[in-house]
Amino acid sequence: MPGLLVLMGSGETSPTMVEIHRAVARTLRPGARAVLLDTPYAFQENSADISARARRYFAHSVGLDVEVASGIAGADWVFSGPGSPTYALDRWAGSGVAGDLRARVRARAGVTVLASAAACTAGLATVPVYEIYKVGAEPHWREGIDVLEPLGLRAVLIPHFDNAEGGTHDTRFCYLGERRLSRMERELPPDTTVLGLDEHTALLIDLESESVRVAGRGGLTVRRPGAVTVLPAGTVTDLAGMRRLAEGGTGPVAPSQAAPEPPAAEVTLEEAIHSCEELFKAAAAKPDLVAAAQTVLDLEAEIVKWAADTEEDAGGVDQARELLRLLIARLGELGSTAGLRAQGLTVLVQPLLELRAQLREQGRYDVADALRAAMQTGGVVVEDTPDGPRWTPAP
Repeated sequence: MPGLLVLMGSGETSPTMVEIHRAVARTLRPGARAVLLDTPYAFQENSADISARARRYFAHSVGLDVEVASGIAGADWVFSGPGSPTYALDRWAGSGVAGDLRARVRARAGVTVLASAAACTAGLATVPVYEIYKVGAEPHWREGIDVLEPLGLRAVLIPHFDNAEGGTHDTRFCYLGERRLSRMERELPPDTTVLGLDEHTALLIDLESESVRVAGRGGLTVRRPGAVTVLPAGTVTDLAGMRRLAEGGTGPVAPSQAAPEPPAAEVTLEEAIHSCEELFKAAAAKPDLVAAAQTVLDLEAEIVKWAADTEEDAGGVDQARELLRLLIARLGELGSTAGLRAQGLTVLVQPLLELRAQLREQGRYDVADALRAAMQTGGVVVEDTPDGPRWTPAP
């Protein structure tokens, strides 16, 4: 079984990274032992829920039966993702996991997938993002586990490199922004390179052939004082080329015949939310209640797809649910405007009843009740009977 090191900037349990995970999983032998290291988020009260969602994601979307563990002995595939980089560092240093992870890479053995917070620990130094961005500590570095050192890379790894959540303030570079990152770069040991990995993007390193591939939606930034090189998704090089880039030179970029590039990543949840909102506005302006109702159904489908996403800070699913409620209420308003009954209530009501049934099956009775109330506002009374829901036009 070939050795692989996979680093992910974000989205590690989202639809955007499914094809990358599947391509990696295909390299495993039958019956391979897959381990999820929950250390980065183990301090959270909802840690068991995060683990359960991650296990469902890998089982249903990737085909991997994953066990949660605090160590990696005997594991063929190891994954660790969201949480606090510094909490993980402290525990891994004390338990020996940090040394075990370095040993895996040095031995070119097994598949090691580090994403988000865990990826932040991969270099010789780590960004203590919680302490700096959320607590207000002075910008500083923490020692990393440095799984890059056995590969000849003297570097730090910064995930979420293209983050834009801040809106009015700079949250690029894992929420540091340019001002703080520039200051921190001056404190790194000489000849250290910053490797910036964009969100929903992966860096795949074949430890045997030493081939390197960038996949996903963004790119990998190689940043040194006075020099910035961006390797977009689809870039193929090798470790020798990466080392030359890290030393300030240029690295060869050429197509690879070894393995096909994974399919293009899906849209992010943020993009899906924006698209549904715009499509609903366009349908409401006509007005076209059938198209508006279909948009609501599409948004609900996106929420279901992203339910396994374990990145707590993104808040995308909550935002999508808020929009779903808003659009349902807006549908009720549209249904009550003059002249829309001419389109035929049945064409509108049937998909809404199907959506309500799906919500009830998922135990989301609050949203189902909100949908029923919105339909009544729009002139449709829904009554639940032993034979199923029955609807009538309101007087």
